[in-house]
Amino acid sequence: MDQAAPAPHPGGDRSPWFVFLIFLRLGLTSFGGPIAHLGYFRDEFVVRRQWLSERSYADLVALCQFLPGPASSQVGLALGLSRAGYAGALAAWVGFTLPSALALILFAMTLTQYGDPGSGALQGLKVVAVAVVAQAVWGMARTLCPDPLRMTIMAGAATAVLLVSTLWIQVAVLLAAGLLGLALISPGSRGEPDIQPVRVSRRGGSLALGLFLILLLGLPLLTALLPSQTLAIIDSFYRVGSLVFGGGHVVLPLLQAETVDSGWVAADTFLVGYGAAQAIPGPLFTFAGFLGAAMDTGMPSWINGIICLLAIFAPSFLLVIGVLPFWEQLRHSARAQAALAGVNAAVVGLLLAALYQPMWTSSILGPRDFVLALGALIALVFWKLPPWLVVLATAAGGWILGG
Repeated sequence: MDQAAPAPHPGGDRSPWFVFLIFLRLGLTSFGGPIAHLGYFRDEFVVRRQWLSERSYADLVALCQFLPGPASSQVGLALGLSRAGYAGALAAWVGFTLPSALALILFAMTLTQYGDPGSGALQGLKVVAVAVVAQAVWGMARTLCPDPLRMTIMAGAATAVLLVSTLWIQVAVLLAAGLLGLALISPGSRGEPDIQPVRVSRRGGSLALGLFLILLLGLPLLTALLPSQTLAIIDSFYRVGSLVFGGGHVVLPLLQAETVDSGWVAADTFLVGYGAAQAIPGPLFTFAGFLGAAMDTGMPSWINGIICLLAIFAPSFLLVIGVLPFWEQLRHSARAQAALAGVNAAVVGLLLAALYQPMWTSSILGPRDFVLALGALIALVFWKLPPWLVVLATAAGGWILGG
């Protein structure tokens, strides 16, 4: 059905500016990664403001977990869309993304201007990234790989990525895992879902999905016909935003393959930026802004950062707008759920491979680094300290030990 169900409490300001202010506050305070972001959103929009029901929110989260891209940002886009239309979706994205994007672009410009001082604090940022990714691997494996089959898919994905060094290996692994899930995994049944409020017609959704595919297939051809570093960068970051399932830390291996392996960004710079991204609130996909600003393309660094941000988030806009009108059918499909179960297991394998290369091999260079990483991991997993606090403490520890 094209008609949207009304929100439980439709009162209140529905202007894009109001949506922007709410998401700007969330962008300044939402520490802890995508899962924590979803908790912040639930408290703000289901409990406090009652923009939608608990079940509608749960279904929206399920949809965004199914789609490639940053799940928390996609939930924010959909909430802004349902509240204030297309302008509301843009306002939600800008508000939630602006603080972290601005901080990371400025950090990259500082590194570009003054160079990497090689200080112990920067080494601490690289080391803490190992602990953060290790925590993510452990937590995701427990949830997404609950049986021998999915553990095997995870191990096979990690093995393939580590041993086969081709640009499209991650994509091939995800496709193979989806086929295995479709053939071998039986997802559990779900109850009857609610209808998610949305302001997109099926015609509008079809146009958005068509544009998504045109860009995904056309950008590589355009780059081949008109060789340009800027076009190649847009193609790379758009492809990453289109093909990363799971969001959050899962973007690391694809970004590493696109930027470090191509020589656009040095491995040390990549790791320092990724470590810095842990200390700030907001979506981790804004790491793309850091990578763009760290590149030497002949254009101002901040323009490169904005280009990479727009390119990596563009698929999220098009996919959310495109899929929402058809979500009623999609979320009832047992076949889609089975394929996604296999893809999720492979995602854990990709992250496990990234934990080893480049994270461990480039960051853990001696006993001091191992001690810092171990302390950070214990603080995150067992003491459950906020990631931003662990990042700052590890950076201070690296400065002290490095001094």
